[in-house]
Amino acid sequence: MRRASLVRNLVMTSELVRAARALLRWEQRHLAEASSVSLPTIKRLEAKPGILVAHNSTVTALRRAFEAAGIEFTNGDQPGVRLRRIGHKT
Repeated sequence: MRRASLVRNLVMTSELVRAARALLRWEQRHLAEASSVSLPTIKRLEAKPGILVAHNSTVTALRRAFEAAGIEFTNGDQPGVRLRRIGHKT
């Protein structure tokens, strides 16, 4: 339960978004389609380094789209992303 709480509180950065897209080999338009976030919004969010300046609902939509596609967000001193192991539920 503690891990789920940490992931929900994860601060999303433009670097994490780009890294997750790279692991999935998604273009920005793929993320837009999967998350229902507009392409211009994704471009704007990725253009500025650091913590995403966006509504919570937008960040949640991005996170859920990535997680549904198999991305796992890691937490700790150095947050990151990785592909979830096949058959492994978080």
